[in-house]
Amino acid sequence: MHPAGNGRVARVSARVAPRIVGALVCAALFATQGVEARPSIKPQRTAQQTVIYVTRAGDSLYDFAQRYLRDPDDWAQIARLNNVRDPRHLQPGIELRVPVALLRRDSLTAKVIATSGSAQHAYRATPALPLVIGGTLTEGDRVRTGKDGFATLEFADGSHLVIPPNTSLELRTLRKTALTGTTDRVVDLQRGEVDSEVTHATKKDDRFQIRSPSVVAGVRGTRFRVNYDGSNGSTAVEVLDGAVGVDAAASGKGAPAPGVPLADSSQLVAARHGSLTRAGGAIGSPVALLDAPSLVNPSKIQDNPSVVFDIVPAQDAHGYRVQIGRDAGLLDMIRDLRSDSPRVDAGPLPDGTYFARVASIDANGLRGMPNVYAFERRSLALGTSAGRVANSRAYAFRWFVDRDASGTQFRFVLGTTPDLRAPVIDRTDIKTGEIVINDLPKGVYYWTVIAEQFENGRYFQKASPVESFRLDR
Repeated sequence: MHPAGNGRVARVSARVAPRIVGALVCAALFATQGVEARPSIKPQRTAQQTVIYVTRAGDSLYDFAQRYLRDPDDWAQIARLNNVRDPRHLQPGIELRVPVALLRRDSLTAKVIATSGSAQHAYRATPALPLVIGGTLTEGDRVRTGKDGFATLEFADGSHLVIPPNTSLELRTLRKTALTGTTDRVVDLQRGEVDSEVTHATKKDDRFQIRSPSVVAGVRGTRFRVNYDGSNGSTAVEVLDGAVGVDAAASGKGAPAPGVPLADSSQLVAARHGSLTRAGGAIGSPVALLDAPSLVNPSKIQDNPSVVFDIVPAQDAHGYRVQIGRDAGLLDMIRDLRSDSPRVDAGPLPDGTYFARVASIDANGLRGMPNVYAFERRSLALGTSAGRVANSRAYAFRWFVDRDASGTQFRFVLGTTPDLRAPVIDRTDIKTGEIVINDLPKGVYYWTVIAEQFENGRYFQKASPVESFRLDR
């Protein structure tokens, strides 16, 4: 019997059995000739979709069936369709019409490249397991993230699927058709949202779809987001780059099938536009997304106990979204925050370099175009105290930092105005946490201390709040 693809054993019909020996001999000759099986194919639109395979030296219909068909016994259908009289020997250069429906569809996988917080997967009805970086998911895998969970999946062509918190989805279809090489990837979004970055399709019939219970969003290469709100059944589609075809999931039409232009969709949403489809309603018309907002003082080092972002208020914004990740593309995301005000508190973070993606939210809840900023997190709490030295006219100033002070030096500034523009004392390169000043004249004084650190060729500083005291004698 002929060995079939994917490790299974092919079924051999009674009428094929007498020809097995001939087929094996032909296959052996093919192997010894060292001919690379790089088929020449041409798509052909008929009532039954077919592709054209141009035969090469050493081909037999049996070998072709083993390499490309779901069922190797279907060689007989190919023979009848193309009037092939001798399936054991095919002359080079013959154009064979091959129904696409007969071609084998091999399984694809998705790789987990980042995960944080509560993120699990389960294959069909099996128990859920934590997602692990480097793990692979297949067709039928279900992914779920908790309120603090994130995950990013990568496909073989470099496309990415970023899964924020409170999301449930299933990898419904992950297939690649033999001979044509076309891919079919369908993700069922059951709750929450996904951020997709899809590498532009190289095959005309390639398909990538995100399906919610209310819409189907199909693309051939773009950056877009789909958010399904299970509480009201609405689905938001936001397109950052390229175009997305949006259709009603219940219509039976779905997004364009492989090979069908996106223009045939019920609604085509172009870049910088979004669409909101409400439960039971028609596909939402495209609306322009809000422009990307800006941060106030984006280069500020985040050295307070909480990481806080101040956003320049944007016109028509009804809220803001800030996402934080460890990389500029935010594939490794660790925070996802929504705020009604332009001040967003992200809470504490370990020291390091991070990236913040900032967007406005419009009246329909659509998230607008984003801006991405790099920021430095440097937690450095600086405590200070001051007081007169007993039985003297000296005044002692003390400070401390809440981290390893090795390599830290301090600058002390004392003046008679709150802005300290004309300092009475400006001492640098202080290695200890104290300075004593003698014989100060009467008056009101203001002071601060600045901690300075050099690490890995970078300079960091943190100033204490300006404090004041009165000296009466």
